[in-house]
Amino acid sequence: MQVPPEISFNGLDRSEYNEDYIRERIQRLERMHDAIIACRVVVERPHRNRHTGNPFRVRVEVTIPRKGELVASKEENAEPKVALRTVIARTFEAMEKQLRSVTSEQEVRAPRMMPEELDNPHGMVVRLFPEDGYGFIKTLDGREFYMHRNSVLHDDFDELRIGTEVRFTPELGDKGPQASTVQIIGNPGARASHNPPDLAAPPGGWEARP
Repeated sequence: MQVPPEISFNGLDRSEYNEDYIRERIQRLERMHDAIIACRVVVERPHRNRHTGNPFRVRVEVTIPRKGELVASKEENAEPKVALRTVIARTFEAMEKQLRSVTSEQEVRAPRMMPEELDNPHGMVVRLFPEDGYGFIKTLDGREFYMHRNSVLHDDFDELRIGTEVRFTPELGDKGPQASTVQIIGNPGARASHNPPDLAAPPGGWEARP
């Protein structure tokens, strides 16, 4: 997690017992989704209900790439027998359900690459946006990889053309597969005629980035 988890108690005393449990559940979220950026947990007892039963409210906020912020919130204010830990557990269960859904969706859109696929594959430049400093590489098996100008060895980005054959190291970035240590191995533009006309525009959701 890029940002340390934030846990706050409002309207009730901070409990080491419950805080330790919250940290355990946060660690479980991290095991479910290894790209969590931040997590904020708020445990509160609203003033209006402080003397009526056992009114607890728990809110869990998680920030992840692509999706931004996910929120799960639960409130119990009916029976004094409902323990705060039960409310915490129910809230984290709701968040886990959201993370499972997001993880499944991202795996379909950008499946993790197997070890045998990571050995410097060859590809061809199929989209190129020189003014913005990025482009896309396509391998023989149809996978596409984002490429930033800083990833091209020897400052050769300006030498790239549609159809240039390259070797690169694949990585899984925040927005999907991306290429690093890109090296030109073919004559720039030599295969330009093999590219279909619909490769002129960038796919939705991509943007130039350092």
